[in-house]
Amino acid sequence: MVLAVTCLALATVTSAMASLNVAIPDIARETHAKQSQLAWIIDAYSLFFASLLLLAGTLGDRYGRKKALGGGLALFGAASLAATFTTEPSMLILLRAVMGVAAAFVMPATLSTITSTFPQSQRARAVSVWAAVAGGSAVLGLLASGVVLEAWSWQSVFWLNVVLAAAALIGTVFRVPESAQPARHRIDSGGALLTVAGLGVLVFSIIEAPDYGWGSFRTVAGIAVGLAVLAGFVVWELKQAHPLLDPRLFRRVHLSAGTLSVTLQFFAFYGFVFVMMQYLQMVRRDSALVAAVSVLPMAAFMIPAARLSPRFTARMGTRGPWTFGLLMIAAGLVVLAQIDRSSSYGWVLAGLLPLGIGMGMAMTPATTSITDVLPPALQNVGSALNDLSRELGGALGIAVVGSVLDAVYKADLDVAGLPSPVAEVARSSIAAAAGVGDPALTERAQDAFVSGLQSAFVTGAAASALGAIAVFILLGRRAGREDERPAGSVPS
Repeated sequence: MVLAVTCLALATVTSAMASLNVAIPDIARETHAKQSQLAWIIDAYSLFFASLLLLAGTLGDRYGRKKALGGGLALFGAASLAATFTTEPSMLILLRAVMGVAAAFVMPATLSTITSTFPQSQRARAVSVWAAVAGGSAVLGLLASGVVLEAWSWQSVFWLNVVLAAAALIGTVFRVPESAQPARHRIDSGGALLTVAGLGVLVFSIIEAPDYGWGSFRTVAGIAVGLAVLAGFVVWELKQAHPLLDPRLFRRVHLSAGTLSVTLQFFAFYGFVFVMMQYLQMVRRDSALVAAVSVLPMAAFMIPAARLSPRFTARMGTRGPWTFGLLMIAAGLVVLAQIDRSSSYGWVLAGLLPLGIGMGMAMTPATTSITDVLPPALQNVGSALNDLSRELGGALGIAVVGSVLDAVYKADLDVAGLPSPVAEVARSSIAAAAGVGDPALTERAQDAFVSGLQSAFVTGAAASALGAIAVFILLGRRAGREDERPAGSVPS
């Protein structure tokens, strides 16, 4: 029952990151949000989710994982409820940010509750279920959103969040045991502040880059400042007696490989979801439900692959299945990068199958590698690190992939002969271009969007291929020697 409740809570917050993508066309039409605002509506959740995971994990570790889980679910439900009563893009961005704060407390508490409750002999199987839910719930969330959008407006997606959060909260109160690793040392609030500031400036600069230019001083300076602040976070943590995240933990090759792999997996995955939902509805003109159903084959292969991954790892070692999974993700995105405005669904399906298999195959060993190298006292921090990798990858994926899409769309859209105000509206988003009511402009906008989609998917494929190369190298002879160390040992 503990596994069922924690997985429901996990599905609630992970599905929220992807499920709103189905409603993006409706949100764009009804709120008149620009492409960059649409990216922020999705990414504000991921940004605050990722930025606060380490702090939330530490607080849950000290004051109780059940408290963190219950409090996070309550805040998540309240913010979702408030979102049903607004139509302003800026307010939606704010409320999504609050939901991200809440999710930061929920997600690490789910995995750390599992790893602290289940014995070592059952932990890998329980983690494989958790990983399958973490990956599959995003796609199932798309389907659930598509169903409710057939009958109601985009606000119904937030109502769905309210229902799921309430059910998970009831289960947490009555079924989840309390667990904690209390400590008396001060919480590293300085490290948390540096994390939020660094990631915030970095993601903001990337999302806004198409409007100001990738080579503009504002964009280059913003990215440089964000990276500098994150570098300062590392320096700060090295000097702390009780750091939020000790950088020395990354001396463990499996921890480093797992963190990098998860980050790049979800960079590709959430970037794909953000772009594909718009393509299916704005270019292929599918309904929200048809668009959601169209990506279900990915989940159909992802979940079994995640369950089978531990068996392949036991027989072949970690390196092979893990690298294979990342390469399959890259292959799937390369196939998807070939689609155009007139492509049949067969092309989409051909890319979804390797993408689903790859996500399932690579996710479990990466997650297990992160949690298994840490002692029990650091399980909540390890869980938060795994979740940070997921959400940071997702935030950066939406920011980078979305910005590539936006930049290419603006550059390729032919607005010759259009009045300046109309051209400006058309350049803001494909939904705005379609709203002008000019069939010829709509076709040109669709062609420009597909050009951006192709570049965006190539970017995601490159990230996954880079992850495969890095994992293959890191899990070489040195990683093999580390396997001989006692489980949970951390180098000094």
